[in-house]
Amino acid sequence: MSQRVNTKEIIRSYAVSLLAGTITAFGLHYFSRNSGFVPGGISGFAFIASWFTKNPSVMSSVFMFLFNIPFVLCAAIFVNKRFGLNLVFYIMVQSGGLMLMNKLPYFPVNEGNLIFACIGSGVITGIGYGLQIRVNGAAGGTYAISALIKHWYPTANMAWLSYAMDLSVVFLVFFIGFEDASFDVLHAVATTINLFLANYMVDLSLQGAKSGYKFEIITNNPEELANDIMADLKHGVTEMNVQGMYTHSNKYMIVCVIRKRELSRMMKILRKYKGTFASFSKVNEVIGNFKR
Repeated sequence: MSQRVNTKEIIRSYAVSLLAGTITAFGLHYFSRNSGFVPGGISGFAFIASWFTKNPSVMSSVFMFLFNIPFVLCAAIFVNKRFGLNLVFYIMVQSGGLMLMNKLPYFPVNEGNLIFACIGSGVITGIGYGLQIRVNGAAGGTYAISALIKHWYPTANMAWLSYAMDLSVVFLVFFIGFEDASFDVLHAVATTINLFLANYMVDLSLQGAKSGYKFEIITNNPEELANDIMADLKHGVTEMNVQGMYTHSNKYMIVCVIRKRELSRMMKILRKYKGTFASFSKVNEVIGNFKR
């Protein structure tokens, strides 16, 4: 049974990598490749290196794969082999997808509109990166480096670590000043916007689909308050005995997680109970039975 579940999980992870790599390749090809700005991280270095070749459209795909190999090997060694193999597959899909799309008819979806191009590239590639990272832990390049850092420092934020490393491409190309790429201040700003949107999409995807607010409520009327919450909001409630350190009196704390759209209804319930003290914080993901 465990072997069957494990096989199913492996198939799912590679299917997600196939989809994520294809989405990323689409965003890079149709929005970044012919727009005059470069994507961040390893993809950006691959695009830069391809400018020195006779066939940049093909060589950018080749360089993207070659430049990622050292980081993938490190991920396989220091994280785990399965993680590394999945990264290799994802990078092959992304690089192969770029090469294949180069042979397909090109639709100038962003011709003459740099801002539209950087927004489109940021959102689409961010979706691809986020999908890959959420299921498989990393999306190659700077995200592989971030995964290595997170391996040693678990509290690190992968999206923003990658964003900081990706910005190095902007400074590199801006100061070198490639004439063929017409890379000026406007293109540097466009690249920065592109990177911000891509990493924002990654960060958003890592928060999960089931997000909400966790309430911690100190009250003298736990039964009545809990019944109101369960009847109106249809969420479970946990009760705990607590002691106020200022008055040294016994009280009750109710813990409940609600959807974002239910915030105003929760506030309405709390206002009915005088002397109730409540605080709430954002919850990025809820695992278990949490009705939408």
